[in-house]
Amino acid sequence: MERDLTLIALFTALVAALGLVPALMLGFGVPITAQSLGIMLCGTVLGSWRGGLAALLFVGLVALGLPLLSGGRGGFGVFQSPTVGFVVGFPFAAFVTGLITERLRGTSTSFAAWTGALVGGVVVLYAFGVTGLSLVLGKTMTEATMLVIAFIPGDMIKAVLAGLITGALYRARPRSVLSRA
Repeated sequence: MERDLTLIALFTALVAALGLVPALMLGFGVPITAQSLGIMLCGTVLGSWRGGLAALLFVGLVALGLPLLSGGRGGFGVFQSPTVGFVVGFPFAAFVTGLITERLRGTSTSFAAWTGALVGGVVVLYAFGVTGLSLVLGKTMTEATMLVIAFIPGDMIKAVLAGLITGALYRARPRSVLSRA
């Protein structure tokens, strides 16, 4: 139990630290950041429940006003901005990423993590993000979907990185990748 809490807090801190990487702000108010890589790693390394809880803790801290999102954003205002769908989707994305990584036990760790990151960290996160964009900006779902196309290449690279990092961590310290335990 203590180990789980420590790892959840550590990965929450990792997601926050990735917010320090300079973001590229797009014209409609949603930045391209490294934090979605952190969400992917929460799931691929910690597994579904621990990864989802780490992302949920991160969202909770943001809601309390801590400036943990890229650009030092935090507080309830975030939940009225175009990024609301992505932020709300973080715990679900981490959970699904971890669940898929756990379920693909018959494959290599890197492949399982990449697949999990692609489905959870991209498809699931985009489903929440597009919905948020549509609601906040008053766009149709098709228009909101067109806005997120700019994110796809970067998030595909992040999914590959999540797979490679998780695979390397598993080779170095197999017991530290809880999604494969």
